[in-house]
Amino acid sequence: MSRAKSALGPLPLTALLGLAAFLWLFPYAWMVLTSFKTLPEIVAAPTAPLPASVSTEAYRAVWRSMPLGRYFWNTTVMALAIAALQLVLALPAGYALAKLRFRGRTTAFVLLIATLLVPAQVRFVPVFTLLADLGLTNTLAALVLPFGVSALGTFLVRQALLTLPDSILEAARMDGAGELRIVYGLLPPLLVPTLVALFLFSFVYHWNDYFWPLVMTTDDAVRTLPLGIALLREQGTGVRWHIVMAGNVLLSVPALVLFVVAQKHLLRAVAASTS
Repeated sequence: MSRAKSALGPLPLTALLGLAAFLWLFPYAWMVLTSFKTLPEIVAAPTAPLPASVSTEAYRAVWRSMPLGRYFWNTTVMALAIAALQLVLALPAGYALAKLRFRGRTTAFVLLIATLLVPAQVRFVPVFTLLADLGLTNTLAALVLPFGVSALGTFLVRQALLTLPDSILEAARMDGAGELRIVYGLLPPLLVPTLVALFLFSFVYHWNDYFWPLVMTTDDAVRTLPLGIALLREQGTGVRWHIVMAGNVLLSVPALVLFVVAQKHLLRAVAASTS
C-alpha cells in the first residue's frame, strides 16, 4: 500500500503544475494563433481557437507599418548595453559588499536594499530633468545611462559571493592578482549562473520597457519596438487585432530564444539562491 501511495503521490502535483503551465501558456498560444487570422475572421468568430486558414498578412502588415529593422536594432542595442553595464558595475559593487571590510559596509548594503523599494515613478522627474538639461533627450544614451547601475544586480552578485570561500581570493592575491583582476578575471567564471540570470532579467525587462522610451524619444531615430507595436493600434477604425498580435509575437521572440538558450544557467542560479 505504501509503495502504491508513493507511486501515485506525484500525480496531483504533476496535474497542478500542468494546469499552471496551461494557464500561463494559453494566452500566448491564443496570441500566436490570432496573428495568423484575418480581421474579418476575427470579427466573425472572435472565440474560434484555430484560424480557418493560415494567413501571414498580419506579419507583412507589421513590416509595412513601421521601420521594423530600425526598431529591432534600437531595442537590441539599448537592452544589450544596459545589461552589459549592469554586469560590469555589479561585479565590483557586489564584491566590495561581500568580501571587503570597510567602515559603513552594512549601512551601504541597507541603502542598497532601500533603493529597491523606491518606485520608478518617483525617480522619473529628476532623471528626466537632468537628461533634458544635458541635451540627451531622444538619444540612445538617455535610454541606457539611467539604468546602467542595478541595485538588484549588486544584491544578486553579493549573495552569490557570500558562498565563495575566502581562500580562493587569498590564493589569487598570493599569486599576485590585483583587485581588478580578481573582480573581472577570477569571479566571472565562478558566477556564471548568477551573471546569466542577471543578464536575462535585465535584457527582458528593458527589451519590453514601454514607459521610459515613450517619454525620452520623439521620432523613429531611437524609437524602440514596444513603442512601434503600440502604434499599430489604428485610431478611428478599430483595433486591428491580427496585426497587433503579430507585432507582439515578434516582440516576444528574442526573449524566448534567450530563455531557451540560457535556461540551464537560470535554473542553477535560482536553485543556488534558494538553497
